[in-house]
Amino acid sequence: MSTHLHRAIIHWEQPAEDFLKGKYSREHTWTFDGGAVIDASPAPSVVPVPMSNPAFVDPEEAYVASLSSCHMLTFLYLAGRQGFQISAYRDEATGEMAKNEKGIPWVSKVTLHPAVTYVGEKRPTPEQEESLHHLAHEQCFIAASVKTEVTVARPIE
Repeated sequence: MSTHLHRAIIHWEQPAEDFLKGKYSREHTWTFDGGAVIDASPAPSVVPVPMSNPAFVDPEEAYVASLSSCHMLTFLYLAGRQGFQISAYRDEATGEMAKNEKGIPWVSKVTLHPAVTYVGEKRPTPEQEESLHHLAHEQCFIAASVKTEVTVARPIE
């Protein structure tokens, strides 16, 4: 695989008067190379409102979403290569925070809860679907890049 550069522009700007007092908004934007702009903020559990915005995406949510999205895209590719036709895929992924050995919080575990809807005559057995998820995890670019434990569990009902 050749090297590809992925770009994200993170932009924050606020008046300076309250900066040293810590009373400034942490709202910012993420602009991606395709042009999408996402409103971002720290999680309110980390930085209280009004200096954060719970309606915006926080880095921890984005991290969980990127792991889930990469797993899904890899799973769809692998399932299609094995002749399984999929009409829907939904995942309620969760991320758990813990403190590491230095006492620094980190996303220690991400659990994926994929629910896959198959159509057509060929359907995977539970063992084949489990194998597809295992392969998807092994081949997911994001999962291969992190030390967070990533597991696949049953869908949340």
